[in-house]
Amino acid sequence: MPTYMARPADVVRKWYVIDAAGQPLGRVATAAAHILRGKHKPTYTPHIDTGDFVIIVNVDKVVLTGRKLDQKIYFHHSGYQGGLKEVVYRRLLEKKPEFAMEKAVRGMLPHTRLGRAMFKKLKVYRGGEHPHLAQQPVQWEVIG
Repeated sequence: MPTYMARPADVVRKWYVIDAAGQPLGRVATAAAHILRGKHKPTYTPHIDTGDFVIIVNVDKVVLTGRKLDQKIYFHHSGYQGGLKEVVYRRLLEKKPEFAMEKAVRGMLPHTRLGRAMFKKLKVYRGGEHPHLAQQPVQWEVIG
């Protein structure tokens, strides 16, 4: 029996909602990356984007375990000399919790054109409301 390879035209996309309230950041990001890649489907094909859309709500209520709030640091560089900027995750989660979640999920996807296409199917919202009710999203439970 030959190995099944999905074709882009055969992929049926669904929408899932993940509630991040009270959940660890990494657990939610792992679940989202799993769905975005399509690994939850029996038709998963590594070189085709078989994943579904993911909506993550209540990102402002996500938690970090241990002492990561004060020890984990986000770095970026302006491109100029002496332009290294660093932000502690406590402050990052206060100011831009959506960015922290997007950064965590992006790091778990392939760093290729395929990964960028998968990342476009991620929607992150600070509160509990989202504008995607017409897509009839299904609730996804994060284990952990």
